[in-house]
Amino acid sequence: MKISKSSFCLVSRHQYSVTVNNPNLTTWFNKYVDKNDVASWNSVIADLARSGDSLEALRAFSSMRKLSLRPNRSSFPCAIKSCSALLDLHSGEQAHQQALVFGFASDLFVSSALIDMYSRCGRLTDAWKLFDTIPYRNVVSWTSMITGCVQNDAACQALSLFKELLIEEIDNEDVSLDPVVLVSVLSACSRVSSKGLAQSVHGLVVKRGFDGDLWVGNTLMDAYAKCGELGLVRKVFDGMSQKDLVSWNSMIATYAQSGLSSEAWQVFYGMTKDGDIRYNAVTLSALLLACAHAGPLLVGKSIHDQVLKKGLEENVIVSTSTIDMYCKCGRVDLARKAFDCMKEKNVRTWTAMIAGYGMHGRAKEALEVFYKMIREGVKPNYITFVSLLNACSHAGILEEGWYWFNNMSHKYGVEPGIEHYGCMVDLLGRSGELNKAYDLIKGMRIGPDCVVWGSFLGACRVHKNVTFAEISARKLFELDPHNCGYYILLSNIYADAGRWEDVERMRILMKNRGLVKPPGFSLVELRGIVHLFLVGDREHPQHEKIYEYLENLTIKLQEVGYAPNISSVLHDVDEEEKEMVLRVHSEKLAVAFGIMNSVPGATIQIIKNLRVCADCHTVIKLISKVVDREIVVRDSKRFHHFRDGLCSCGDYW
Repeated sequence: MKISKSSFCLVSRHQYSVTVNNPNLTTWFNKYVDKNDVASWNSVIADLARSGDSLEALRAFSSMRKLSLRPNRSSFPCAIKSCSALLDLHSGEQAHQQALVFGFASDLFVSSALIDMYSRCGRLTDAWKLFDTIPYRNVVSWTSMITGCVQNDAACQALSLFKELLIEEIDNEDVSLDPVVLVSVLSACSRVSSKGLAQSVHGLVVKRGFDGDLWVGNTLMDAYAKCGELGLVRKVFDGMSQKDLVSWNSMIATYAQSGLSSEAWQVFYGMTKDGDIRYNAVTLSALLLACAHAGPLLVGKSIHDQVLKKGLEENVIVSTSTIDMYCKCGRVDLARKAFDCMKEKNVRTWTAMIAGYGMHGRAKEALEVFYKMIREGVKPNYITFVSLLNACSHAGILEEGWYWFNNMSHKYGVEPGIEHYGCMVDLLGRSGELNKAYDLIKGMRIGPDCVVWGSFLGACRVHKNVTFAEISARKLFELDPHNCGYYILLSNIYADAGRWEDVERMRILMKNRGLVKPPGFSLVELRGIVHLFLVGDREHPQHEKIYEYLENLTIKLQEVGYAPNISSVLHDVDEEEKEMVLRVHSEKLAVAFGIMNSVPGATIQIIKNLRVCADCHTVIKLISKVVDREIVVRDSKRFHHFRDGLCSCGDYW
């Protein structure tokens, strides 16, 4: 513990005992401090509190009272702040009582400390009562109350209070905005995710000259990020004259969470050029997330190497990010290896492993991890059950999925939400229980959204049920009229049924509403470089060789029984052209390129932005057998592991 210079000015050489448990402090205190001097006690209490030794600060305050010394207005704030730090409501209430007894409860600094203490201990109502009794408030009082509201998820109340503060500022010279209160207000803006409010406070920040404050800038970035305003986050970041590790990490994490992996990496490279900033566990966790979105396994492994080099493998957050990265980069076995090496796991770690197995169609392993999690006393949460039901849905495990959907509430207190219903509707529907799925939707206690109806529409596609497909599509067109995916899915269902007039109607409807199907693309990583392919791509330097290779490969596929699945290709295109349209799908081009440019036996890994089509799924299965390769495809829904002419999904996707 460090003792300030002011403490030494107040001491004298009297020998008294003191009931402080820190041996070094006890020796120093008994040797130098005047035990009958309140100012000496106040200095010791303050120094202990500032150094983070809150428990010793409270013991020192208690020792002072046992000597029957009368505390003054400087005795209480640090003692009360120590109660806040320890979340010790009982001691805080005792300090409040003593402040009342000695007549200091109305002191601005004492009352502000009490407001902070009650807020941190979850007693916002008591904090409000105290705040309302203060006759003349200063900026510290207002800040304590606004911060308390934010801490207790009452962001709207915090913003209303800030409006009152602005009015009070006009008439009260003791009330003047400072960076601390603006940080609290911006934190409230991030909780309500209001771009307009954040911009208004931002304008006030600039007007008052606080835009150069590092803490304000970091909080402003967070507020804009929570509003989804990436451009404004970057604008604030670029305009900051001074940046610290928090600034850089926030910018990297914002890009990573938004799926903008290359931008996240560019910021990281800029950070490494700044010799004063050294990356930490938070940085690596954000970069692992960026890798999980983009899927470059080689880069992800290099980040994992840095985690090991820095000895951060025991960091729960970093290790959980590592598990998520390996799962989303197609290496679930490496994820399990990282998982098994962790000595400490939290609910997010277990959930990440369950989700990883689920997205790879390995529901048996997902369930095993789930049951092991329960045996080890870790309580599953809302996301855990989403991951579990999703795993059951991908593998068609109806009985177990239905059991946990119906029992997660009374066993673990997790009420079914939209995502759980979406998984269950998908599981029932894909299992052929379309009537049960529809009944479940009709019986929902919460209104079904796009996730639920979208799951039902997908199941209708699997079982070619036009009647239910039209019901779900009508709901989806009402809920999300600008999502062209639903129109395309219904159009494909009509095409499978040979209802070409309805297919044409869907095409016209999309055109009239200005909807355009997003272009399909596939990514393949080769020696750390990611190559992108569009449908019918002629831009890649090797496109001529790729098409020639595909021609030869198609002949081999036909020899083993391949026939193009042209049922969903537009009816006004002749048969030969239909086959050509299918042949140039982006995933086929990516697979061909990967095989051509890798050593025999190497695994080919593809990332596709859309759901893989039925014909491509069949083709890639056959290619895996003909060329004796494992081909891993991550589409918008899940992973497909193709090997020896089979797929891990069992043709159930």
